[in-house]
Amino acid sequence: MKRLNEREIIDLFISYFSDPLLNKVKGDDVVIIPLNYNMAKRANKRIGLNIVLKSDMLIESTDVPKVMKPWQIARKSVLACVSDFAAKGIRPYACLISIGIPRRYSRKDIIALARGFLLASKEYKVRILGGDTNESKELTIDCNMMGISTLPDNKIPRRNGAKAGDILVTSGKFGYTSSGLKIILSNLNAEKKFKSKSISSVTFPKPQIEFGFHLAKYFSSSIDSSDGLSSSLYELAQKSNKVDMLVNKIPTPKELCHFANLNSISIENLLFFGGEEYETIATVHKSNFKKMIRDAKKHKIRVFQIGEVLNGSGNVIYEKGGIRKLLKNEGFMHFAR
Repeated sequence: MKRLNEREIIDLFISYFSDPLLNKVKGDDVVIIPLNYNMAKRANKRIGLNIVLKSDMLIESTDVPKVMKPWQIARKSVLACVSDFAAKGIRPYACLISIGIPRRYSRKDIIALARGFLLASKEYKVRILGGDTNESKELTIDCNMMGISTLPDNKIPRRNGAKAGDILVTSGKFGYTSSGLKIILSNLNAEKKFKSKSISSVTFPKPQIEFGFHLAKYFSSSIDSSDGLSSSLYELAQKSNKVDMLVNKIPTPKELCHFANLNSISIENLLFFGGEEYETIATVHKSNFKKMIRDAKKHKIRVFQIGEVLNGSGNVIYEKGGIRKLLKNEGFMHFAR
């Protein structure tokens, strides 16, 4: 019998529930629940109020390299939710954190976890208001985050809004995290500066969250890249209607090519099939692109143009040196192997 992967398991669970709202929000980064909010005192008219929810679970054995310290793990568990919020332009407001703690964890370890949560709370201005605690065989953290938006529901970018002719953009460089994981797990060779930066991208990631907070109003579709660049691009292509993603310029660290050659690794594997970069990937209609760039400059935000959206059938195409090839739909996914 075929083993189900992460997305297939989610789809199976969803198939057992028949809620019109679920049909609208399923398969996206966050859940957006529209509510009616009476603002009669201000303008005698009603505006839309959206509650935005996100849940993300971190499991020690599958999500945490052994070099990570407890405070770094705690911070990362909050960051993962914040990254998904940022890709939609939603600032998080509060969260509940449920944590399963192994018996081997000492008081010192638990204090370190608490300090990591505190750091993330201050760093991302999100209130941690409660949760649950239990004993478990390995460290497990489930972060449930909430935000509020007064933007109309159709102004919050989803995964399914890309149109042919849109410009494909991202918030940062790719390759550090996949290199860092290979250095940590396989002890690969790397120059000192590149090694330090790559490992840091794993243990203390710094997503460009202001990119989404300020620019999401221009996005026709968006996603965070935590499952890998190729996988995330395929999500946008396949959720949208009859489009392909053409990628022809990836923001790449200068030292990545040397690292790839030094260890006989394909640079494309490092760029496309890693994961956990926590960058925002988005499509922007051409009519909004110049306005977005002006806004980005005003807020000192860097925008990387990496390609365009074509008419197609849900594929991702990589163009290099004038030659185009179909990319594999591959990245990090639980239960995939």
